[in-house]
Amino acid sequence: MEARFDLMANEVAAKFSKRFIGAALVLEHSALPATTQELLKIRASQLNGCGFCLDMHTKDAAAAGESAVRLALIAAWREATVFTEAERAVLAFAEEGTRLADTGRGVSDETWARVREHFDDDQVAALVCLVAMINAANRMNVIVRNPAGAYEPGMFAALSR
Repeated sequence: MEARFDLMANEVAAKFSKRFIGAALVLEHSALPATTQELLKIRASQLNGCGFCLDMHTKDAAAAGESAVRLALIAAWREATVFTEAERAVLAFAEEGTRLADTGRGVSDETWARVREHFDDDQVAALVCLVAMINAANRMNVIVRNPAGAYEPGMFAALSR
């Protein structure tokens, strides 16, 4: 399978991508735990059917020490006992922030309250921005049909410079 369009070979898309990666670095270096960030990105990517992002974020999470069991259970997090209450709040937040059209109301008051129990203002800001970023990345990759499977952890590090 080949992508229908190479975003990195296009001047406009490459410029955008460089700035997009720069914005993502702000979140990566925030006070929001890296594990939490990867769980959120994986769950949103599952919902959006973005194989490219799933490939990237599951491999990055595994390289950072995330267990295979937890990675395998993200899609069934409600039935799994391997996630903390804070992580469960983030997974619900990721789902509701990704499925905006399903309810027409965005993140529920219940989920918002659960997130606020576990995260400070800077972390909540990072969560909001991270949901927006991963959904944008998912959409770009799904639209151009970027294939999954070839990602290696760290392969895009040079793009962030």
